[in-house]
Amino acid sequence: MRAELLQQPVLHADETPVAMLDPGARKTHRAYLWTYCSTKLQSTRLVVFDFAEGRAGRHAAQFLGHPGEDGWRGTLVCDDYSGYKALFADGVTEAGCLAHARRKFHELWANHKSVVGEQALALFGELYKVEREVADMDAERRRSIRQEKARPIAKALHEWLVVQRQKVPPGSATAKAIDYSLGRWQALTRYIDDDALPADNNWAENQIRPVAIGRANLLFAGSLRAGKRAAAVMSLIHSARMNGHDPYAYLRDVLERLPTQPARRIDELLPHRWAAAQASS
Repeated sequence: MRAELLQQPVLHADETPVAMLDPGARKTHRAYLWTYCSTKLQSTRLVVFDFAEGRAGRHAAQFLGHPGEDGWRGTLVCDDYSGYKALFADGVTEAGCLAHARRKFHELWANHKSVVGEQALALFGELYKVEREVADMDAERRRSIRQEKARPIAKALHEWLVVQRQKVPPGSATAKAIDYSLGRWQALTRYIDDDALPADNNWAENQIRPVAIGRANLLFAGSLRAGKRAAAVMSLIHSARMNGHDPYAYLRDVLERLPTQPARRIDELLPHRWAAAQASS
């Protein structure tokens, strides 16, 4: 599944903390479950979870392969976490998350009834209105509509942000929200000219949300190996669900067929190909 995923030109990435047991210390410490998945705009639907001891950028580099060493060189949709920066320096293209930028202003409005926050939300809302319009369009039409309608909105938003930034003191919550968008503007608006790119990272966040919601029930991973095994099982279950399969039916069929399935045809059992393989059997 990882090999198939790394053939995709665009990937989402996200990470969430999980507890891992440290038997020697008789307590848990923070580990991370990293999520890598294809986009909604691609025909291949896969998500692969990678359990790691921490949040250091080297974990992302190990999964994707170092770009400078024949690793993956596509476009990565992610938030502004510093762990991904080394990948961009080595040749991976950065695509920002419009939802993260919008969220900064939503917090301003929700917590402080900020007028700047409210006005920014209206402009972000116009960008998302375009995305709803192009959601079911083919790639060429999606790019054309984005360029025609989203580009002038983005230009107006950028000009407005520059003006507002001059009116607020450095270090204020409003300044930080504006600086987040201005500092990543090229990455945030890259999707407008690239029909293969989504506007945000919400698709990856949706894949990892069940983990965050179930964290209280999961308690902790017993070891690094146990965490990696759990990540592998979760990758199969969530990918099966992404492809419209009942996870139980998928896993049962795969486990029954594995003993006699030729190794050269193992790809027939991957979640995104399973239905075709099932139909031909």
